[in-house]
Amino acid sequence: MRFIRNFCVIAHIDHGKSTLSDRLLEFTKTISERDMQAQALDDMDLERERGITIKAHAIQLKYDHTDGNTYKFNLIDTPGHVDFSYEVSRSIAACEGALLLVDATQGIQAQTISNLYLAIEHDLEIIPVLNKVDMDNAMIDEVSDQVVDLIGCDRSEIILASGKTGIGVPDLMKAIIERIPAPKGDPEGKLQALIFDSVFNSFRGIIVYFRILNGIIKKGDKIKFMNTGSVYDAEEVGFLKMNLMPQSEVACGDVGYVITGIKDAKEVKVGDTLTHSLNPAEESIKGFEEVKPMVFAGIYPIENEHFEDLRDSLEKLQLNDSSLIYEPETSVALGFGFRCGFLGMLHLEIIQERLSREFNQEVITTVPNVSYIAKTTRGEILKINTPNDLPEPNFLEYVEEPYIRAQIITKPEYIGSIIKLCMEKRGTLDKQHYLTTDRVELTFSMPLAEIVFDFYDRLKSMTRGYASFDYHPLDYRKSDLIKLDIKLNGESVDALTALVHRTKAESVGRKMCKKLKEILPQHQFVIAIQAAIGGKIIARETISAMRKDVTAKCYGGDISRKRKLLERQKEGKKKMRQIGTVDVPQKAFLDVLKLDD
Repeated sequence: MRFIRNFCVIAHIDHGKSTLSDRLLEFTKTISERDMQAQALDDMDLERERGITIKAHAIQLKYDHTDGNTYKFNLIDTPGHVDFSYEVSRSIAACEGALLLVDATQGIQAQTISNLYLAIEHDLEIIPVLNKVDMDNAMIDEVSDQVVDLIGCDRSEIILASGKTGIGVPDLMKAIIERIPAPKGDPEGKLQALIFDSVFNSFRGIIVYFRILNGIIKKGDKIKFMNTGSVYDAEEVGFLKMNLMPQSEVACGDVGYVITGIKDAKEVKVGDTLTHSLNPAEESIKGFEEVKPMVFAGIYPIENEHFEDLRDSLEKLQLNDSSLIYEPETSVALGFGFRCGFLGMLHLEIIQERLSREFNQEVITTVPNVSYIAKTTRGEILKINTPNDLPEPNFLEYVEEPYIRAQIITKPEYIGSIIKLCMEKRGTLDKQHYLTTDRVELTFSMPLAEIVFDFYDRLKSMTRGYASFDYHPLDYRKSDLIKLDIKLNGESVDALTALVHRTKAESVGRKMCKKLKEILPQHQFVIAIQAAIGGKIIARETISAMRKDVTAKCYGGDISRKRKLLERQKEGKKKMRQIGTVDVPQKAFLDVLKLDD
């Protein structure tokens, strides 16, 4: 155990975590030059295309140090985007140290600070690394000062590195050995291993990744999942290299994998504890937090007969992404589907994309919303996940919505426009703090529902990308929220129903009606698009009927013949309007979400 080091790489999005990990893989010859490619640990096409890390990736490196010993490094490369911070928290639980990466060209940003606090809470040893020092616009002195202010370390402790050229990698290796403590634990004790990830393999079932805190796990052992109580044989155990490396045993302090042939996704819970079934540990490992979804949306198959396929796909996806939460629901407009919980809008987008690519599932997503708490006049407290769950106004006492603390770090010249944007979104400024002369931190309290749609995009565009954003849930607060229904020819479309603040109801209603008028195709009859609050119509648009020229075949002759045909057409259109249904194309659901574009 003296020669094991478990650490993760944490940073804000785009500060070069995956690139630096590539250099560590090269330096320790874990990956041959022939197989080397950029973002070597990111194995999803989606990650490569977008240049972001979505999944945390664990890998073992062997390093021959100058003191003559061979060290074993278990490295976990983590995502930087705020939506994937659950991956970071899981990785931190399996480590003793963290490399805190700061981009020398951009300085400290919001996610740097929140990831640092996560690591400090778990009592990790922090090694500050200044990345991209080879670039012409690197501000080494200024950013070093920021790091010293933030962590309170000595300037000599900051390692200058470049993920692109490999500068500073030998110093970094030395620092990992000297500063990060070796894992503690009892190799002779009862087995306790923390499950921090799992993946589904269609041939071998579920592969479980774990970190052993006490004891030892051998091939063929009978192991027990403490949360679910199920017992399995460890068919294969081993280490995580670029490919799985089978071993006869994985010892205390190490990170490894186990294959037990489990096919049912419900059997494996991330954060669960593995132990021996014959000599089990007394208690499971504490300190792992459950993920709370922030944004809810309905996901429905385009064809109803694909419902079961969609269920299987979501089950397999949940193994690989334990923060995805789903339950079945039905909609009048869309049939059978699932109500899913996500950590943010990027997470929703990624899940949609992965369903399409990895499982060939084309889906319709309803308007995303957050969960509310409602109290009825009878004193019942209800959790509202969809706008249609909200009781009628005459049975409703009050509604509470979730609030967040938003932390924005930016340049002073953008303060005015950011405050204006946050006020528009019903936010209140709590604190303004200058980190340095040209970096200011703004803290707002605002409703989560207001940042769900386009807040991040608008923030980025108005600050030309010089603002970083991070948020944490606060509490639920009373709010004047009402249900906005969209009706087509008097019929409510439940997939377009939304909960909005009373002050914004009219403008949102008008925008939705206008947008639907542009999107919906013409029918043979007139379509009335209305936005309603209860029985009151607050906005309306009309799509005129497609007109067929029924008099085209009349050449000359008496006018009464033409009139007769037109009257008959009028009667037909009236009847059609009564019995005709309006088809809402899938594109309409997606476009209505982008109201503010």
